[in-house]
Amino acid sequence: MDLVKNHLMYAVREEVEILKEQIRELVEKNSQLERENTLLKTLASPEQLEKFQSRLSPEEPAPETPEAPEAPGGSAV
Repeated sequence: MDLVKNHLMYAVREEVEILKEQIRELVEKNSQLERENTLLKTLASPEQLEKFQSRLSPEEPAPETPEAPEAPGGSAV
């Protein structure tokens, strides 16, 4: 029984380490996306933000930033 217990404990520890690493990567990615989001918000014109928000359905909460804003200074003709 000790052999089984040791094997299971080792497997669980290994899985915990993998999950901790995935959490670290996700936190880092989240931070990067939040910085990008903030930058895009500052670069987007009020017209672009309004256009994006008008596309959202009323049931959905407004996200913090447009998913694909136009380049600053660029206009769709």
